[in-house]
Parts: sequence; structure tokens; C-alpha cells
Amino acid sequence: MTRYDFMFVFDAKNANPNGDPDAGNMPRIDPETGKGVITDVCLKRKIRNYVQLKYQDGVNHRIYFKDAVVLNNLNKEAYDAAGLSPAKELPKELKKARELTAFMCRNFYDIRTFGAVMTTDVNCGQVRGPVQLSFANSLDPIFIAEHAITRSSVTNEKDVAKVRTMGRKYTIPYGLYVAYGFVNPRLAAETGFNEDDLALLWEALGKAFEFDQSAARPAGSMAARKLIVFKHESELGNAPSHKLFELVRIARANDPKAPPRAFEDYTVAIDREHCPKGVTIEELV
Repeated sequence: MTRYDFMFVFDAKNANPNGDPDAGNMPRIDPETGKGVITDVCLKRKIRNYVQLKYQDGVNHRIYFKDAVVLNNLNKEAYDAAGLSPAKELPKELKKARELTAFMCRNFYDIRTFGAVMTTDVNCGQVRGPVQLSFANSLDPIFIAEHAITRSSVTNEKDVAKVRTMGRKYTIPYGLYVAYGFVNPRLAAETGFNEDDLALLWEALGKAFEFDQSAARPAGSMAARKLIVFKHESELGNAPSHKLFELVRIARANDPKAPPRAFEDYTVAIDREHCPKGVTIEELV
């Protein structure tokens, strides 16, 4: 495997792409620029969910971080496989310690992809993942729309006389977001992340929004628009990441003062002519 850098361009329309629990679940926003923000954790969650949906915890494609799971119980599986008793400290014998960590990487897709800290009461070590993602930011400031809603049911008997209760939900009319990522081949060799895993990552980025619908993100409200991958010939890379990302220009296709409301309000251009030697550009979405 070689080094990869990539840009993931996606949009949200009449949806809440990533609610902030510290702000009443309002869409995350940069308070200085007004631009929308989506965390890397949110994006990784969608990838994990897609892999889990596709493989249903199949061999070598289990998901470590998911709902209603006791992580220590998963860590114990590595000790059982190695014939060891669970412990708070890794075995002093390096070979046995590595065996525990290797078991977790081999069985759990998200560990060998994104890494994990497994130094809890049942210690399986920690893994630095070969794949990392940045926060995603919108190209333009977003407008947060607040919607008052009513519920015909009540929670407590004391509220029966009220007949209904009030609530709020938040959406943004539109936002085009860009996230950046990389694949480190040296770390991939350590965790066992291979070409098949990489292909699954690209697939998950392209399809994850299709299986992530909710009341906050209705069907069709979020879509992958571009997945631009820069493949290096060298393991250590043939050009700096920022230079490659600068080859992609996303601009407004219409009046920049008018609020954007669709992907067609933007143009995406790739300057392939100035792509550095030893780097190839692929558009996977």
C-alpha cells in the first residue's frame, strides 16, 4: 500500500447534519465565521455504521465502537484467544502483548482503520490508526432555522391538562461541506489495514449517507458529491497534502451574495495540469 490524501465533498439540505449537544442539538457552527462544522467523529460513525450494516459483524469486519457494547468484554476475547487471564497491564513479554493488540486489529475493522485506545481494566494496548479525517467545514456561512413543533402526547400526568407539549428542532437550508483525510501506509502495515479495507473505506464514504436517514436527516437530505483521491507513488509521499488540496477549487457558480441552496450553485475544478510528479488524481464519486 502507498500513501493517499483525499477530499470528501458532501452537502446537507433541510437537515441537521451534526447536532451540538452543548447547544440544544443545534447544527454545529464556527462562531467566528458562521460556517457549518461537522466533527471527524460524526463522519467516522457513519463509516462504522455502514460497515456494520454491510457485514453484520462478520469475520474481520466487526465494529468495536458501537451502541450498547461493553468494551472490556470485547477486550477479554483477545485474552481468551491468547490463553491469558484479563489484566489491567499488558503482559511484560512483548510477543504476548503484541498478540493481544493484533487480535483486536484483525477482528475489528474500525480499530485497524482509525485506531483505538484499549487501556482500560482489560488492557489490549493502543493503536494509532492509518486513516484519519479532519473536521468538515462548509464553504459558506450556514443559516440555522429553528422550527417550533408540537407533540399531541404528554410525558407526565401533571401535564394532561395541557393536551400537548411544545418542542423545537433545527435544520439548515443548505450547506456544502469539505473534509480532508489521509492514509498512512506505514501505520497500515502495523494494523493490517489492506487494499480491501481501503476499497471498503471509499465505498463507505460514497454510500454512508444512503443508510443514515433519520428525522434530522431525511432521505436525500445529505449526499456525497465528490471523493477526490490523491495517490502517491511513494510510501512517504511525493507532495505535501496542502499543495494537493489546493489543486481543487470550489467556487460559487452564481451570485456569491445569494444564499446557496443546491450543489449546482457551486463549481468544482481540479487543476490536473499542475499535479506534482508521482501523484495521480482519482475521482471516486
